[in-house]
Amino acid sequence: MKIEEDIKLDYSDVLIRPKRSTLSSRNEVKLERNIEFPISKQKWYGIPIIAANMDTIGTYDVYKVLSAYKIITAFNKFYDLNDYKSMEKEGLDPNYFMISTGITQKDYDKLIIICDAINVKFICIDVANGYMEQLVDFCRRVRDKFPDKIIVAGNVVTREITEQLILRGRVDIVKVGIGPGSACTTRLKTGVGMPQLSAISECADAAHGTNGFIIGDGGITCPGDVSKGYGAGADFIMIGGQFSGHDENPGDIIEENGTKYKLFYGMSSDTAMKKHYGSVASYRSSEGKTVRIKYKGPLSETVMDILGGIRSTCTYINANQIKHIAKCCTFVRVNR
Repeated sequence: MKIEEDIKLDYSDVLIRPKRSTLSSRNEVKLERNIEFPISKQKWYGIPIIAANMDTIGTYDVYKVLSAYKIITAFNKFYDLNDYKSMEKEGLDPNYFMISTGITQKDYDKLIIICDAINVKFICIDVANGYMEQLVDFCRRVRDKFPDKIIVAGNVVTREITEQLILRGRVDIVKVGIGPGSACTTRLKTGVGMPQLSAISECADAAHGTNGFIIGDGGITCPGDVSKGYGAGADFIMIGGQFSGHDENPGDIIEENGTKYKLFYGMSSDTAMKKHYGSVASYRSSEGKTVRIKYKGPLSETVMDILGGIRSTCTYINANQIKHIAKCCTFVRVNR
């Protein structure tokens, strides 16, 4: 029996230690980043937060709000060419959206059709299990076809496959996280995963040594978790549940005992599979759940709360830019 004895940490296992700061106001903090991607030779400017490519989150209505803050929306993979053409007519900035795709031949054909028809900068190759050799091969195939696109791929939680996706798959950004999401039950159903803070730290170290970047995907329960993710080394943070329950999210408002809710569900849940595929295949089980989220009103209020929290973190640790959080951050273990 092989056991790694060192303790792996989640967001709730640590706090950020404050230190002397020369910053006197949150207004002195710059959240936008300029990033150059060595593999695709692309440049990007914005706030490195991404709305998850779930069909209750990765929608055009969410994009319209987030793009105003220079935040990226990863569109869900069920949008087709007609959807993108309609969105393009209303306005699409390629700097602030991602096309999502699976790894089948049908997915590849659909991806080419969309990328040939509209201006696309980011491609997100998304599978739950990033350890399949097929993923690396698919990434390399997409890179050969689109040498100048910023390619994202995942999900993984360890050093070796992070390096493989960057060096062999030639991806720019690796998506990190297995099971931390509020609507994900992968850890319960499979016993597989890694606490998110340690996963980010390990994968970031591997990626940054091979000209790559990472996204910390999932596990965000509050603005402080976003700052902790950056402190552990994440270049981008992907958010799902915290961006749910708003006016801009699809679905009706459900009222029960005077409290209003909206539904939020994982993309491997019974709800999602029945909606998009008709049923749950007999050879698999659901690895997601459907949850009721208290209605939160306008999405912009949540965005401002998250950005305000990050700015406040920076003033506590003397980081005048979001990219400096990692080098200014010292974590302390806590008894949660």
